[in-house]
Amino acid sequence: MSESPYTWAEGAILKEHSKRKHKVLSEYIEKYLWVRCKLPFMSRFRLAIVEGFAGGGRYQCGTVGSPILILQTIHETLKQINIARAAEGMTKLEIDILMILNDADADALNMLKINVAPVLAAANEELENLNVSVLYYNKLFEELYPEIKQQLADNGHKSSALFNLDPCGHSQVPPSIISDILTTYTSAEIFFTFPIQSFISFLEKNNRPKLEASLMQYGVSIEQLNDLDHISKNQEWLGVAEKNVFEGFKQLGQYTSPFSINNPQGWRYWMIHFANNYRARQVFNDVLHENKTSQAHFGRSGLNMLSYDPSREGTLYLFGDEDREKALKELFDDIPRAIANYGDAINVGEFYGDIYNETPAHSDDINEAIYKNPDIAVITEKGSERRRANTIKPSDTLQLRPQRSFYQILFPDGE
Repeated sequence: MSESPYTWAEGAILKEHSKRKHKVLSEYIEKYLWVRCKLPFMSRFRLAIVEGFAGGGRYQCGTVGSPILILQTIHETLKQINIARAAEGMTKLEIDILMILNDADADALNMLKINVAPVLAAANEELENLNVSVLYYNKLFEELYPEIKQQLADNGHKSSALFNLDPCGHSQVPPSIISDILTTYTSAEIFFTFPIQSFISFLEKNNRPKLEASLMQYGVSIEQLNDLDHISKNQEWLGVAEKNVFEGFKQLGQYTSPFSINNPQGWRYWMIHFANNYRARQVFNDVLHENKTSQAHFGRSGLNMLSYDPSREGTLYLFGDEDREKALKELFDDIPRAIANYGDAINVGEFYGDIYNETPAHSDDINEAIYKNPDIAVITEKGSERRRANTIKPSDTLQLRPQRSFYQILFPDGE
């Protein structure tokens, strides 16, 4: 069964999984703006933000919901960006935001309007270079989506769009809409949060034999799915759930993160990040490492994160320091093999594009594993060799050295 919807009129309770999601969302948007607005000659950036299930704006405890959190994050980040640009003698950046805030609950939407108004007024008054327009809707998201699409087109938003979709029992988001968003907008990104139980119910109904076969690999019977309290705290269960989530969603977008929200009650919620560009997934992975233990992965920590034998391999990865040490060891072996699949050389940007959909690793760890591997040379466009991991660029070339290390000669398969 699905999670009960929030009752905003009575005062919604802020749950642990929402706290963790909001922190990741805020920090990701901050980094997103720094990355997207880094060009020195850029003077204006336009972004559409869609909240399909916006809620009432503030929880019973007074903590702001995601629409206000996003506004506050953009406000503060733009101030910091322009301080940095002024120090470099650059012109100020202006950001135009179109926010579409929708909730099927009329009471929630009325509360949202009241809670957003002072935040919006303060942002527009304090920063003359931040222009925010807000449109409110009171419809089922699935019915509203064609109208959202038309509004974005009419307002000239054909590229950069962020969708935050957290149904929480009100409705489901059809896969066709996720696919259409990622196809329509070249720089689209989606945050999609849902209870794993709703995904299990979908699989049981639509492909029970596949789900049963997948569960059996981990020694979990399909009958055990009725005891969510037990299986949601089982690491092997996390592995089978993550694989099913990834298989279910990976065809919808080029980069799909299948990591669950980690909390003491077990792995009940998934916060999926969809993107069209490896750079977005790269930044998202790095944000998860800065919020260690907020999300969880079960499997490998190097490349090919879900390609493992459940009877012999697979460990819990919580994006912490110990996990990064394990990841470095796996990356050290995985990366030369990946390069060898192309021959003996590959452009760094192309390499990133190929690996980022199936690794939880931090970008620094990937570059460190490349730099420290004696079998790999990083060659610049001018033909010189990189001497530091933090200077590796997408325009560089990864090349396997003709003289392999003693380790690779003795153990070419890493055994």
